[in-house]
Amino acid sequence: MTLRCAAVTPRMAVLCLAPPPARFTLDPARPWRLSRDGVTVAEGVAARVVLALGPLEPGCDYDFDCGGETLRFSTAPCPGALEVPGFGARPDLPDTAGAAAENAAAFARAIAALPEGGTLIVPPGRWICGPVELRSDMILHLSEGAVLAAPADRSGWPILPARDADGAMLGSWEGLPAACFRAPLHAVRTRNVTIEGLGTLDGGGDRGDWWSWPKETREGARRPRGLHLIDAEATRLVGFTIRNAPSWTIHPQGCRDLFAACLSIQAPHDSPNTDGFDPDMCEDVTILGTHFSVGDDCIAIKAGKRGDRGEEDHLRPTRRITVQHCLMERGHGGCVIGSEMSGSVTDVTVCDCEMVGTDRGLRLKTRRGRGGEIARIAMRNVSMDGVLTAFSANAHYFCDHDGHADWVQSRAPAAITPLTPRIGRITVEDVEVRGLAHALGAFLGLPEAPIGPIRLSNITLVSHDPAARAEPPVMADGVRALHHAGVLAEHALIEGDLRPDDAPLSTEDFLNRSPALP
Repeated sequence: MTLRCAAVTPRMAVLCLAPPPARFTLDPARPWRLSRDGVTVAEGVAARVVLALGPLEPGCDYDFDCGGETLRFSTAPCPGALEVPGFGARPDLPDTAGAAAENAAAFARAIAALPEGGTLIVPPGRWICGPVELRSDMILHLSEGAVLAAPADRSGWPILPARDADGAMLGSWEGLPAACFRAPLHAVRTRNVTIEGLGTLDGGGDRGDWWSWPKETREGARRPRGLHLIDAEATRLVGFTIRNAPSWTIHPQGCRDLFAACLSIQAPHDSPNTDGFDPDMCEDVTILGTHFSVGDDCIAIKAGKRGDRGEEDHLRPTRRITVQHCLMERGHGGCVIGSEMSGSVTDVTVCDCEMVGTDRGLRLKTRRGRGGEIARIAMRNVSMDGVLTAFSANAHYFCDHDGHADWVQSRAPAAITPLTPRIGRITVEDVEVRGLAHALGAFLGLPEAPIGPIRLSNITLVSHDPAARAEPPVMADGVRALHHAGVLAEHALIEGDLRPDDAPLSTEDFLNRSPALP
């Protein structure tokens, strides 16, 4: 059977309309019809493989017809629903800090009043609101036409401390505990939370001053995320649009059992550090049928970072991440791992996806001092169009204040210590690349810890970008500018049936070999 139900809540359902090798786009598009008790309640034409349906009625049976097939599914019962206007929230207020605080207090009252497992409904309208904190065992339903928007004025915006009273990590910045402003929508140590609907979360980055100080602190705090989930378990994100985050758009930190489907994640392409989805020290994460168009990496998988003095008590592993049927557009990377990976990132699968105009397709990055490992990474059945470099792994990434220091960038073997990062098995198969600019693959390992094995199979390079300008394919010192290159490697073991013109280039072809590099 082609149709399957991937998730269901009292008011939403996520359906997959075609199995692999279908990717994100459903071609040709297919008409569909949804009925209950033999009566049509909705219909349309599906252009995506994964479809979100809603709003639905709780505790009801539905029949979904598409492409000559019928799928029956049942929505879950709802123990109770409340609407935010009933607690004093008002739509279409002026975009001021005072109005945002007034609505934030109303949302807090409504959340406190919800029965266990109940649904808080945000009706259509623009709801200017200060930070909203969710609690366990609840659903936040954003109705179609509802926009939950952070204000332009951040006066009085609350701050999340780096650690709680027991020393556990709360706030963060790029993999380290750090005070940060609370996200417009956030949850801390919750269980069984769902955020759903066809409405919008607007982080206000385009209206406030957040994007004008990307790497600074203000009032002792770093910028907030758009949606920040901290140590949350059993979280579902379904159907909504999230845009204009102050920094990373969705940041699950220390989470387990996270399912995200049919989201639209948006930020202007020149907005700083507005990654799309950054699972950080998380386990068992699925990202399904989601469309990314952001100002930095579309998906950046992380596992914390050791501090300059080796601080590591906050680190946890990231493992078992699946990205399927997604579209990544115009980000710096389609799917990126690192550079914060000190807790180790393992068992990541990216499959049945489309990447358009991303700087890189699959990108792994780390450096000496990180420790940890990246291993068992698989990509299959992916199309790339207009990428600069399709596949890269870089163990000399020049991030942080000391990224250009000789001990980070030296190509001479260093001693192996717990701070030596390792990049293990990478498998890439059944990938089609069009409009390639710089290189098909670039793999720069450490002499003391070579990368691999890297297995490349059934990679089809259809075309190059004729207007491409030569640039280094990885961000490390001493790497020469290239364009229309094949597979390049230093201190990396590459396996596969490569044609002569795609065989790994020599070190001399990869590196400038300037006097600054021993």
